[in-house]
Amino acid sequence: MAIYLPSTAEEEQLALDELTPREIVAELDKHVIGQKDAKRAVAIALRNRMRRQKLTPELAEEIMPKNILMIGPTGIGKTEIARRLAKLANSPFLKVEASKFTEVGYVGRDVESMVRDLVEIAIDNVREEKLEDVADKAELNAEERLLDILLPPSPAPRTETTSTAGGVVIDASTALTESPSASRTREKLRQQLREGKLDDRTVEIDVRERSFPSFEIISNQGVEEMDVNIKDMLPSIFGQRTKKRKMKVNEAFEYLIQEEEQRLIDMDQVTRMAIERVENSGIVFLDEIDKIAGREGGHGPDVSREGVQRDILPIVEGTTVNTRYGMVRTDHILFIAAGAFHVSKPSDLIPELQGRFPIRVELQSLTMEDFVRILTEPKSSLVKQYTALLETEGVKLEFTPEALEEVARFAFRVNESTENIGARRLHTIMERVLDELSFDAPEKKGQQVMVDADYVRKMLADIVKDQDLSRYIL
Repeated sequence: MAIYLPSTAEEEQLALDELTPREIVAELDKHVIGQKDAKRAVAIALRNRMRRQKLTPELAEEIMPKNILMIGPTGIGKTEIARRLAKLANSPFLKVEASKFTEVGYVGRDVESMVRDLVEIAIDNVREEKLEDVADKAELNAEERLLDILLPPSPAPRTETTSTAGGVVIDASTALTESPSASRTREKLRQQLREGKLDDRTVEIDVRERSFPSFEIISNQGVEEMDVNIKDMLPSIFGQRTKKRKMKVNEAFEYLIQEEEQRLIDMDQVTRMAIERVENSGIVFLDEIDKIAGREGGHGPDVSREGVQRDILPIVEGTTVNTRYGMVRTDHILFIAAGAFHVSKPSDLIPELQGRFPIRVELQSLTMEDFVRILTEPKSSLVKQYTALLETEGVKLEFTPEALEEVARFAFRVNESTENIGARRLHTIMERVLDELSFDAPEKKGQQVMVDADYVRKMLADIVKDQDLSRYIL
């Protein structure tokens, strides 16, 4: 699962090659509370990547990334650190659960699929960047095409060819220009189109047919290994068919813009850039790696687990994977593995895989003070999120410092007495605290609501009395 967040103007101004490890940690601090050791490790890994790019190609080829193994319970920021790092570096990022490969050949997936998925993500990212570059030109081209539909150009009159004294033959019809009245009408229509006055008018345009029969190919290599997209091949085999379709002007304009964007983008260049980006700056986050930790015991699930480790090993060590866009080398992809390791230990992994994760960091469980900071300090903290959500209903929501301490104290208590799910506990408790307010918000339009410690205790009173907290809180 890949997750990308929109960048702000402030973040875009940061020059990646100028970021020191200390500044990288400071950027991560804006989104993740605590876990200094893990932040230092990923900051050094990212800085080493920048250093490698400044070396000669011969030496750079020899320097492999130092993969990281994060050890710690769920909900303490392992995934968030990795994805924020990828966003900061503008790198293709893929989060994949190692347990997904537990039963390869039965219901699991081919381990090479993680590289193919990463390439798809990179293709989408580069394509989005290229779309921004051609957006203005695509809009102008679409506008001209729409104006041609609204006001078809009048055919030029047929005239005889004449000969000049110098013997040069001129076709008089090509020398004619658009009449001034037609030009004025076209410009008037253009102005009305830009002002939205023509949006409700219906036009008929040619649209591409996308309904192709579905095919399924089964081979001894498996569907995933073949990686063939029949639907992409059909247009080139049978030609692209179009059909007439009536739609509103504003819908037609959007459709024509998309067509022009596709025409203006060089997909060969996009593919080359994406593969290069994956090979040099891709990041794969291997979650739940502790679920496949286990040595061969002769029979049972441990055999399957060790088999998955051996399948993952060549990808992490560096190999070449065949994708639909070409061959992709994994030598310089940064792998960040993570696991709680409650039952197993990192030493339960096979030695070869252990050796490919030389940097190990242990993340600490969250304290009550950490919970208070998580509620308030990050750029998109939970308090800011709930305040903004209720503000859309016209309700001004405020939390007192004592209320936040009470929420943090309760989250810490529940994590200690039941399963420790880290910061995710705050989501369930905040939902419980604000349950009535969220339900009644439309009737409280224009009101200011203050949430204090007494209100928090009142909303959670029934849960406090009940010993089986798991009945109410995840």
